[in-house]
Amino acid sequence: MTITIAGEKKEYAEGTTIAQIIEAEKVENPLYVTVSLNDDFVDKDTFDTTIVKEGDSIEFLYFMGGGSF
Repeated sequence: MTITIAGEKKEYAEGTTIAQIIEAEKVENPLYVTVSLNDDFVDKDTFDTTIVKEGDSIEFLYFMGGGSF
């Protein structure tokens, strides 16, 4: 199946989960990543059970704090 990850079309097997994609894409700091699936945030507790479907779009987001003047 074809899905879009960070704006790039990629091929994955049917039945692939968010957790498997995080591993396959070698996501930096997977414990701290937030995942958007079709513009909806995915609860970290469901990464292992959320199955991606044909045409889905995934974004990996990192929220950073800090900064001062």
